[in-house]
Amino acid sequence: MDTPDQQTALEQAARKRIKDSHSLDGDAGRLAHFYRGWASSYDLDVGRYGYCGPMIVAELAAAVQTAYLARHRAAIAILDAGCGTGLVGVELESLGFRLIDGFDLSEEMAEKARQTRVYRHVRGDVDLNGQPSEYFSASYDITVCCGVFAPGHVGPGRLRELARVTRPNGFIIASIRKGYAEATSFEDHVRRLQDEGVLIPAQCLRDGRYAAEEGGHYWVFRVPEKVCVPTEERP
Repeated sequence: MDTPDQQTALEQAARKRIKDSHSLDGDAGRLAHFYRGWASSYDLDVGRYGYCGPMIVAELAAAVQTAYLARHRAAIAILDAGCGTGLVGVELESLGFRLIDGFDLSEEMAEKARQTRVYRHVRGDVDLNGQPSEYFSASYDITVCCGVFAPGHVGPGRLRELARVTRPNGFIIASIRKGYAEATSFEDHVRRLQDEGVLIPAQCLRDGRYAAEEGGHYWVFRVPEKVCVPTEERP
């Protein structure tokens, strides 16, 4: 068992890695390199940081299925966009979801997700800041995105891509760090996408628990019947 001093040192190291991950400017090469080295300790680090986003996102998916989708959870197709080591997938599986796919920019993180054995398929080397052509339009009933809309990672404009892969009348569930939402005018992007008919805000849990030092917002969007998603949108 770690001594109190050792525990403090581990927590400080975890906070530093998390902080460093937020200064990568969305650069795919830098992000992939950083997460290659972090994959082995990621789960422990975010656990020490009090990261509860995956549990909340999964529980929102369960609430959406109960309220809006007639089929049993085991028949609901879910895409975990930016799945990391599979923390959201594990929570989804515990709630009865079985058809879960995932992708991540980091192959090393994706391999950790595969090892959870809760996903049907997990792809690595998929950049959400690009256009993940590996995923067909209107493929999923629910798309979840947890921890990806964060400093140095993915811009709010990529909600378009999440809408593209989600079927009409399907749902997108995303966590957003509070500070990041304010810095990027996230709600302005949401209003713009709503005006364009790309998505419809269905619910927002504001100022919820996210991590030890910062709260977050949890958005639920519905994809309307007709979606026009330009292919050249950048973050």
